[in-house]
Amino acid sequence: MTALVAVAHGSRDPRSAAVVHELLDVVRALAPSLDVRGSFLDLSVPLLGDVLRGAYADGHRSAVVVPLLLGKAFHARVDVPSAVADARLPGLDVTIADVLGPDPRLESAALRRLASVGVRSRDRTLGVILAGAGSSHAPANALVSSIAARWAAGSGWAGVEAAFAASAQPDVPTAVARLRAQGARRIAVASWFLAPGFLPDRVTRLAGPDTIIAPPLGPDPEVAELILHRYHSALTTDLARTA
Repeated sequence: MTALVAVAHGSRDPRSAAVVHELLDVVRALAPSLDVRGSFLDLSVPLLGDVLRGAYADGHRSAVVVPLLLGKAFHARVDVPSAVADARLPGLDVTIADVLGPDPRLESAALRRLASVGVRSRDRTLGVILAGAGSSHAPANALVSSIAARWAAGSGWAGVEAAFAASAQPDVPTAVARLRAQGARRIAVASWFLAPGFLPDRVTRLAGPDTIIAPPLGPDPEVAELILHRYHSALTTDLARTA
């Protein structure tokens, strides 16, 4: 069977890798016959190239790399293909799946995380920030902004604003100010991050001590289903291309 090799960005914060592994445990529970392996691009181990070489050594001759990335920014467009090429395994047929976002299952997971910290819809006293990492690749930021706009239209909150931890505007304090101007008396932050780490912590600091902070998407069953969907879609596309 073709191995599923998930690859996350990686972080010096050990909580990040721990949550990625928890998420992959959910994937394994949903597909117990599938060989699911976790890897990272940088800062955490094992690295993607090492995991691909391990899959080959264990007898696999094909693998699907599923990027655990929420948008198609630099890491997806450049780093993942480069890491696969650097592994230099001509005997292993590697297909790179699409990134996780956009997909309604990610939005559902983010809303569930908000609900887990007591946030409810139709609360006109509440303003919500959808906080993402931020990218120099404008379409990746536009994805987060489009989700925030959709939530604003249907949630019944005082307002919803996108904000970014780095590399893009608006930043978190700007989003807070915009929501206050719309009448929000309380602020909650929805996480557009897969796992904890430096940037989610930065969002928390900038949001202020009285802000309600939802946890990252983490080991959510729908996120795990989405990983499997990306895997199977890549397999189907690859089979159609070679047929």
